[in-house]
Amino acid sequence: MGELPAPEFAAQLGGEGVVFRAGRFSVRLLSPLASVAEGVHSLYADSDTLAPAFADFTVRVQPASGLRRWYRPQALFSLNGALPFAPLPLAHAYPLLEWGLNWCVSTHCHQYLIVHAAVVEKHGQALILPGTPGAGKSTLCALLTGRGGWRLLSDELALIDLASGLLHPNPRPISLKNASIGIVQRTVADAVLSPAVADTLKGTVAHMRPPPGSMVRVLEPAVPALIVFPRFIDGVEGKLAPLPRGEAFMRMADNSFNYSILGAEAFRVLAALVDQSRCFDFPNGGDAAEAIATMDALVQS
Repeated sequence: MGELPAPEFAAQLGGEGVVFRAGRFSVRLLSPLASVAEGVHSLYADSDTLAPAFADFTVRVQPASGLRRWYRPQALFSLNGALPFAPLPLAHAYPLLEWGLNWCVSTHCHQYLIVHAAVVEKHGQALILPGTPGAGKSTLCALLTGRGGWRLLSDELALIDLASGLLHPNPRPISLKNASIGIVQRTVADAVLSPAVADTLKGTVAHMRPPPGSMVRVLEPAVPALIVFPRFIDGVEGKLAPLPRGEAFMRMADNSFNYSILGAEAFRVLAALVDQSRCFDFPNGGDAAEAIATMDALVQS
């Protein structure tokens, strides 16, 4: 996509739309908003544009009509014409697109067991990083893929194949919040980030372009081997603590978007995944070098 001149891309996006690969899925996006065009053109530069015949999701990000077009302008996200979210301030349009695409996958793609987790891979071993907002999973994901040589599968959604138990990649821009933006900017020298957007529901947010190597391997699944639950605690030295598999199973189930929908099949798939993985807690104070070295030691042991 980065080979398209930016003005031409923006014109297509504001007209009939552009179909492109957003991680594992194809998206037809229509938007007249400059911030959306600039964000997609920059952060999906290594993604392929696709033939317009079919897309997994057809989405729009557009300004609200009526008085809202002029007074406190707002942005709307729609999927196939339906509006799943309340409008957000117009300045939040690009983060709204990324959050909306996460919602599309987590609520519609039940061919996978979907867990709220970052996933990276190195030396053939996939590392799952589940966590609630603020735990530091996306920050650790950005550090490992941006400086540690790990492959990005996803920063938000672990897609577990129901038949094989493998993890399917969905590499899209990595969502960074608040202090993590500065940590990544200082640590990952060649990181490409979107402009920071302040005062969102998650604080100040920015998105980081996925490493090109992750995009090349977008259709290559990975074998689960490690589950690490990061917990950011200011001032704490990072230290891995082994976690009983039963507790890891319960935490993974709690972080799943569709465990209750899939029922017994979800239990079977998740139990097999946890059984073949080494499981740890990882309280840490956000030291980038320490975190990268700790995760590298896991795949070497």
